[in-house]
Amino acid sequence: MKQNSRRRLLPAALTRLLQTIGQEIVSAALLGLAAVVAIVLANSPLAASWEAALSHVILPAFPHGAGHARGLIGDALMVVFFFTVGLEVKREVMIGNLSEPAARRLPVLAALAGMACPALIYLAVASSRPDLARGWAIPAATDIAFAMGVLALVGRHVPRSLRLFLLTVAVVDDIGAVVVIALAYTAHVEALWLAGAAGVLAALVALNLAGVRRVAPYLALALALWWCVLNSGVHATVAGVLAALTVPLALDGHHDSPLLRLEHALAPVSGYIIVPLFALAHAGVQLGGMQGVPVLALAIGAGLLLGKPLGVTGAIWLAEKTGVAQRPEGVSWLQALGAGQLAGIGFTMSMFIGTLAFPPDAARENALRMGILGGSLLAGALGALLLRLGGRAKA
Repeated sequence: MKQNSRRRLLPAALTRLLQTIGQEIVSAALLGLAAVVAIVLANSPLAASWEAALSHVILPAFPHGAGHARGLIGDALMVVFFFTVGLEVKREVMIGNLSEPAARRLPVLAALAGMACPALIYLAVASSRPDLARGWAIPAATDIAFAMGVLALVGRHVPRSLRLFLLTVAVVDDIGAVVVIALAYTAHVEALWLAGAAGVLAALVALNLAGVRRVAPYLALALALWWCVLNSGVHATVAGVLAALTVPLALDGHHDSPLLRLEHALAPVSGYIIVPLFALAHAGVQLGGMQGVPVLALAIGAGLLLGKPLGVTGAIWLAEKTGVAQRPEGVSWLQALGAGQLAGIGFTMSMFIGTLAFPPDAARENALRMGILGGSLLAGALGALLLRLGGRAKA
């Protein structure tokens, strides 16, 4: 009887466990596992076969010669990730943490400073190599999945106000990353395709203004927008964000909307499948293969480990001193520094920008991955330690 009872209770217990763990921790764990697998494969006898599989052309007609497996993950699957980010951004701006000017003032300032400082430190460290200047934005990005996952692990030591602050900083950081991708990493533009993209975007806006609430028309036009932007020369992920911003958020009588339905459906797909797949394809560091451009790894690592906390925590301090905004309620300076350190977990977003910053080169790519992984791991570990120490000091 007891065994049967346990079997019947297992699904419910497992469900409760997953709810307790939370999506943030699960997605961060999957992301970390994918990175470990990628590193193991890159340093195993299977390395050549794995690289051949990632370079295998699946869609020969895909624009810009990116029809191989790795290219499809970056130019197609990651568009879904950015579409989900766009949905989250719109929800936060309309009804969430960014809806009130007073509430968004500090996170916006912290996010902007948290992007500028790592970029400046990167440029300073890499100043001896002008050819590396194009990678300035690599350490400016924050991996929201990893950062929030680490924060959730030390959650009982952290005030809720700090979690909301870091989440909002990460959302603003994502907006900044999309702007950087659109402006800094667009090599050329095909005017006709760009005009077609503008027409499709106008049609999406028209659907919204007409009160269309069915999801299918938005997804169909979003797919057309992606194809136009992909062929235009602007990175396709921009299409994901733009399409998401046109999806209606207004609640119906059941407190539901197309945006909320899509976000609810796509968030697990993005966090549990797409982002880990991207890590699996791009996180394969060859240990001992650092003879190429070690200054690149050092510049990225310094930007993440030093620049992010300097920018985020410095912005909090300056805003409080000048009266522009107040520190999140109940947050000590040690905890604020810990949150700034967690923002230095670049990982997925840094790797994504890294794929756009430089042309293919095995040694440079390996140094880039080493800098991102090393800087992100150290930033995450130090951030978690500071948050725990800050929580204990207040207890």
